[in-house]
Amino acid sequence: MQEVLNSLVGGIRGGTLRVVDLTQPLNGDTPILELPEQWGQTIPFKSHEISRYDDRGPFWYWNTFETGEHTGTHLDAPSHWATGRDKGTVDTIPPSGLIGSAVVIDMKSECDRDHDALLSPDHLLGWESRHGQIPAGAWVLVRTGWASRFSDAAAYKNADADGNSHVPGISKDAAELLTQQRDILGVGVETVGTDAGMAGTFDPPFPNHNIMHGAGRLGLTSLVNLEQLPEAGAVVIALPLKIEGGSGSPVRAIALVAG
Repeated sequence: MQEVLNSLVGGIRGGTLRVVDLTQPLNGDTPILELPEQWGQTIPFKSHEISRYDDRGPFWYWNTFETGEHTGTHLDAPSHWATGRDKGTVDTIPPSGLIGSAVVIDMKSECDRDHDALLSPDHLLGWESRHGQIPAGAWVLVRTGWASRFSDAAAYKNADADGNSHVPGISKDAAELLTQQRDILGVGVETVGTDAGMAGTFDPPFPNHNIMHGAGRLGLTSLVNLEQLPEAGAVVIALPLKIEGGSGSPVRAIALVAG
């Protein structure tokens, strides 16, 4: 086993394994999920300088920051949703449950044509026709091209004149297939949440959150650089802060890719 670990480190240092950063920068401009006014809201990321090699601290630079658990590239623990309230908080997820094979579903062309496009069982079965059954312990990542909108909050939310957000997501049928017929770790998306912008009007509302977290699975959001991953063969590592009792956390998500 030591040879395997040595080979992994050697591959990274030697360039035969690429490390792809799947994480968006976290700053005051990071788009955040906005809920209807009657519900509680998260806050934008804020950083406050404590000292920077000055009379507040002559040799060191550090900051405090404040933000919500679900800001930027972040992980949704099962307890984030009512159906998963007893399925685990972020601190109870074993480290092995944060590392898995990457199954990349490319929907970019479809989402360019239809901003309300949904991942369906046909997308998943199409992937399996090329690569075999989705492996146990996989992260299913949906490439929509939405990461290119991240620096423009209005384009990222993509709201119409009535305030309806037109953003792609995951269908009820796809979430059921992944949780009932496959053994995945969770799903990952380039959008602000794992459900579509119009998912509040679906039956059930927000079906991916409802089904995925009710089954004890995880969600990753606001990913970037999915176009650098192959459809199959990469490994994803997504490490949240170990917030006691937390419903989620910002993460530094990476992928290991051969070649």
